[in-house]
Amino acid sequence: MEQPEEFGEGFDSFSTDAIHTGVDPMQWSHRAVVPPITLATTFQIAEPTRGARFYYSRGNNPNRSCLEECLAALEGAKSAYCFASGMAATMTATHLLTSGDNVLCSADVYGGVFRYFKYCAVKMGISTTFVDFLDLAKLEAALDCKPKMVWFEVVTNPTLKITDIEAVVAVVRKKVPDALICVDNTFLTPYLLRPLDLGVDIVMHSITKYMNGHSDVLMGSLATNDANIAQQIKFFQMALGAVPSPFDCFMVQRGLKTLAIRLREHCSNAKVVAEYLENHPLIDKVLYPGLASHSQYGLAKRILRDNGGMVSFYVKGSGEQTKTFLKNLKIISLGFSLGGYESLAELPCTMTHSMMTDEARDAIGITNTLVRLSVGLENPTDLSRDLDSALKTAIL
Repeated sequence: MEQPEEFGEGFDSFSTDAIHTGVDPMQWSHRAVVPPITLATTFQIAEPTRGARFYYSRGNNPNRSCLEECLAALEGAKSAYCFASGMAATMTATHLLTSGDNVLCSADVYGGVFRYFKYCAVKMGISTTFVDFLDLAKLEAALDCKPKMVWFEVVTNPTLKITDIEAVVAVVRKKVPDALICVDNTFLTPYLLRPLDLGVDIVMHSITKYMNGHSDVLMGSLATNDANIAQQIKFFQMALGAVPSPFDCFMVQRGLKTLAIRLREHCSNAKVVAEYLENHPLIDKVLYPGLASHSQYGLAKRILRDNGGMVSFYVKGSGEQTKTFLKNLKIISLGFSLGGYESLAELPCTMTHSMMTDEARDAIGITNTLVRLSVGLENPTDLSRDLDSALKTAIL
């Protein structure tokens, strides 16, 4: 985002961009400050050609166009594209590759991405090598396979490890300069970190999560500063057809208006809950980048604007007691997903990461007592009391 010289270094127009980019009322004759929902699937064109901006809704739609313009501004990207889900965005990015190519992926990655690369992309002749991106020596050695794409998360799901983007980019560029570096930034959003500023090629989001923030839209996005990559993504967006509806684009545009405010509250509440759990006698260990006990606390302070709204922790008990704990939560819901205004808890080993083998889960710390908590916008004291009550019911 460009900063007016008179405001000096540090001026932040994130909220202004989120509210105003892409929704100039001058675009439509009625001058509504909120974009109208355009449900039409086809548009009248002046000439028998594909050159019109809007001609068929799979190719483009006014609501999607407004949203993509806004997302690009927030990402600091030249181009952004929306898809029917985060996994649809991941699939589309993978179409930048060809049969015989290899993906180097973080071993500690969202279960859905693991499942896609392990069991789906392989059917297109695309192989995947999983490695620990926190061990730069292992990463450098793994680059011997000459991957065409490198895929990782800044904050890993669900163990909340921090990937040093600049260090990873430096290693990859030195050894495989032409590899596409893709970052899943769902946990942070561009409000907390903008990976494109740190040299990556593509940023992916599950818009379903924090960007929309209301647990009522399924969507994904890809953003890039590379014109050639953007041209290919746009082609595949149209050719594959995994696009979101105009209504969903309208809903996400609405959600973005409060993203900065929501993220600040998510981060604040998560810090309170994490500190409470760290001192709880029925918790073995808390994983949260905002705690000094986190092994990468210093890195988190250096690269993140704030520490996010996700907290993971190990229950001091058995797997069955952990399940009982989750069943006894009252305010916090047991469910998939994250990043909404409501708090959600899940057991990764049997839910989001169930497709991994026991060995693969154990290797990255996903045990049967690891709980992932998406801290919502409720009163954090109420959330702490709910956790305490459920823990005591399950274990004492």
